[in-house]
Amino acid sequence: MIAHGKEIKVFCGNSNPALAEEICSQLYTKLGEATVSQFADGECSISVVEPVRGKDVFIVQSTCNPVNDHLMEMLVMIDAMRRASAGRITAVIPYFGYARQDRKAKSRDPISAKLVANLITAAGADRVLTMDLHAAQIQGFFDIPVDNLMGAHLFAKHYIKQFGKNNEDVMVVSPDVGSTARARAFSMKLGVNMAIVDKRREKANQSEVMNIIGNVEGKKCILLDDIVDTAGSLVGAAKAISEIGGAKEVYACATHGVLSGPAIDRIENSCIKELLFLDTIPYPEDRPKCDKIRYLSTAPVFAEAIRRIYEEVSISNLFD
Repeated sequence: MIAHGKEIKVFCGNSNPALAEEICSQLYTKLGEATVSQFADGECSISVVEPVRGKDVFIVQSTCNPVNDHLMEMLVMIDAMRRASAGRITAVIPYFGYARQDRKAKSRDPISAKLVANLITAAGADRVLTMDLHAAQIQGFFDIPVDNLMGAHLFAKHYIKQFGKNNEDVMVVSPDVGSTARARAFSMKLGVNMAIVDKRREKANQSEVMNIIGNVEGKKCILLDDIVDTAGSLVGAAKAISEIGGAKEVYACATHGVLSGPAIDRIENSCIKELLFLDTIPYPEDRPKCDKIRYLSTAPVFAEAIRRIYEEVSISNLFD
């Protein structure tokens, strides 16, 4: 028995309509009709064209650049659906912005991730579906159910196809100590060893590589991270394992390609042979194309999660 919603309705804002369309294609349904625009003064304008009364509504919206505009679009869409008597509202947030502000790094710092969680809940969302939160404990910031899907298995399938499993010439590298657990789980999927780049961060968006824990000499190394913002950490780690560690080739993958500021130029000029992202954030339209960057689709994973949420069945195996 379906506890909530008579049928699935998927809507999206302006952050990632291509992903929303592909999710709908996987679900054999069409994207819901809604107009998402701005008034002359810049205020968010939402108009839901079709009825959603009693429907199981899923709003696909990454809170990527421009972060505040896309966040506000999602909040207003949730409010519109709630006031239109939707049966249940799920905020599908492939990339959860403000996730890196999850604690007080110094005195009088805000915890913005908690604030955003409160806003989403207050707007009227019944649950959240996201992927690779920067800090897993952010799930506890919400007072509604949160499903945090993992993208590593998509990368694992790609690299197993490319290099095979249990390849002794391949090594997974964590770009910092904080990503060690993620890299260890990923290396186990590939059946290979791992190394760690130890670094010291002097200030935001800058880092200094210190040393490499593990022997990467002559190996094909795969750097794994969750977010690539300005790409300073990733490119610095790649340079270290290549020049200091003596790696043969350097590949990299990350769930979310924010690609701010000099990121694309840094990647283009780096020793990274190929950089894989998931399509949680679209490639910046105003930036030149980088031949090293490729994207893997998350639509099948999100579509399957949406289907299971609608049918009220377990989605726990999707976390693996």
